[in-house]
Amino acid sequence: MSLFTDRLHADAEDVERALEAWLPMPEDDAAGNLHESMRYSALGGGKRLRGHLVLTFCTLFGGEREAALPYAAAIEMMHAFSLIHDDLPAMDNDDMRRGRPSNHKVYGEATALLAGDALALRALETAASNPYCDAKQNAEAARLLASAAGAAGMCGGQQIDLQSEQQTIPMELLTDLVLRKTGALFAVSCELGLIAASAFDEEAHASARTFARHIGLAFQITDDLLDLRSTPEVLGKTTGKDEKSGKATFPALLGVKEAEALAKSHCEQAVSLLDKLPAGDERSSLRGLCEFILTRTM
Repeated sequence: MSLFTDRLHADAEDVERALEAWLPMPEDDAAGNLHESMRYSALGGGKRLRGHLVLTFCTLFGGEREAALPYAAAIEMMHAFSLIHDDLPAMDNDDMRRGRPSNHKVYGEATALLAGDALALRALETAASNPYCDAKQNAEAARLLASAAGAAGMCGGQQIDLQSEQQTIPMELLTDLVLRKTGALFAVSCELGLIAASAFDEEAHASARTFARHIGLAFQITDDLLDLRSTPEVLGKTTGKDEKSGKATFPALLGVKEAEALAKSHCEQAVSLLDKLPAGDERSSLRGLCEFILTRTM
């Protein structure tokens, strides 16, 4: 797993620099507070797993990292948008994110709402403006990113999540919820890497999507387990909230032991798919990612 962690840290630094470049702080702008709010969440640390997947799949298929970095910045902006909105009182009502106050606790709910909207739009603008890729690549990148974030993806998953509180929902619906809310951004991250590498083969995209869906499910299950086991100091956000609010989660539906087994099964299926991808350090690193998901503590 050391190969994965080394690459993740290096990629996180590069993605952070790309975000700084694509989210400048303008001088003498009357809406400066909005830009500060956007930067507060987008540049607020985090593992940068989604950006890492963009870079990894790009180099795995023979592309240049430089071409993938704007797409990596775009996916992290879209992720930041989702976190800002998730934390709002009307959604999950969380006061802490990544070890510090949530955006709305610093800037107020109205500005936080606008910052989330602006980050989502800036993400699409960034994907569409990647100077290292051609118009076809950028159009496809923006289309996939919008689809993954919209009603068929992340926003739809959040809606199912909200309307499922205090209910026991069937396994199929819970899986759909997670595939949309978490898995969709993992899947588009892998596909953005392929696009940056000019890899448009449908079989490669299908393998990448399936891999991402398995790690997305495993990641969310371990996230739900950490909510039960960890502390705010370690996790960087409020813990125990899922159980208190009656959230639909795999541990709540299946129990802890079965949820752990399901997460392991999804990671094993993800690893088995790697044999369909090109050999190299990137493929080995993706194996490390699967191990990391099962053993992570934050």
